[in-house]
Amino acid sequence: MGFLERLGSFVVGGFANFGRVVLLYSETMRQLGHKPRLRHIVAQMSHLGVDSLAIVSLTLLFTGIVLTLQVGHEFVRFGAQSTIGGVIAIAIGRELGPVLVGVVCAGRVGSAITAEISTMKVTEQIDALRVMAVNPVDYLIVPRMIACMLVVPLLTVFGDLVGVFGGWIVAVFYTGISSYLYTSSIDTFVDAFDLTGGMLKAMFFGNVIAVLGCYYGLNCPAGAEGVGKATTRTVVSSIIAIFALNALLTFILF
Repeated sequence: MGFLERLGSFVVGGFANFGRVVLLYSETMRQLGHKPRLRHIVAQMSHLGVDSLAIVSLTLLFTGIVLTLQVGHEFVRFGAQSTIGGVIAIAIGRELGPVLVGVVCAGRVGSAITAEISTMKVTEQIDALRVMAVNPVDYLIVPRMIACMLVVPLLTVFGDLVGVFGGWIVAVFYTGISSYLYTSSIDTFVDAFDLTGGMLKAMFFGNVIAVLGCYYGLNCPAGAEGVGKATTRTVVSSIIAIFALNALLTFILF
């Protein structure tokens, strides 16, 4: 009975959390109709996006290098060296780029959002906003959600270029493929939707990261320990949601 009680409590708690996230998301979508706080959106884009360029670059650079190291010699052995560039670009543009950027942003951006908002809650700044008749959803969540939905696709495009460049380095200087063969295969096999589809995925990932980060920040337990727990829950939940959403979007888009 103890096991069944714990299982039931876990299931009921999971559905309750999901319902609260849906309610917060619906309230956020209603607030989108108000006048946008452009200054806040730009500030969040700078804070959440520009500061993530370095880690996104390193992540996708080494991803492109490792991916080409794994498949380069195999393609050459089977006489398919003329497709290496296209395969690398498609793999990064459709899947690895948006997913890895989403995971990186879940760790860096999602945790930053949660830590900031949960600290505001612990120090009663959110209650002060309500006293001043300022809607916390409109003031805190909407600018962050719009910023994430704009920044994560841009980071994905940048990461795609860096990843393809990393593959070019290995293909030309290690595998022995000519630079023209690598770039011409990209032009032959890659369509525009391979990039735009990945950007569309990234936009959904940014939406999820922002909403979950704000949700766990607004519902963090009291005290400094609660801030740490809320940040951990944001990162874990965002990564799980990104992988699940990626499977759904891949099935729909590709």
